[in-house]
Amino acid sequence: MPGIVLGLTLAVVSLIGYSAMVGAVGGKGLGDLGIRYGYQRFMPEVMLAVVVILIVMVQLVQSAGEWIAARFDKRAPRNQGR
Repeated sequence: MPGIVLGLTLAVVSLIGYSAMVGAVGGKGLGDLGIRYGYQRFMPEVMLAVVVILIVMVQLVQSAGEWIAARFDKRAPRNQGR
């Protein structure tokens, strides 16, 4: 079960990255916002905000996935500080 949770976490993180790339090539989403307003209109604060939002999203998903996987892992002792 922990392997499945970690695999799903990896898939969600990859989807976040792919959605940002799709926005950069014409799709909608955060990538589109960052390219259109941040890069093309020379508003670096918008592009910085988009990058920070993406990093925070990835970190939250990754942390939550690892925490859930640790809860499902029957082999690991519970008192490892997680």
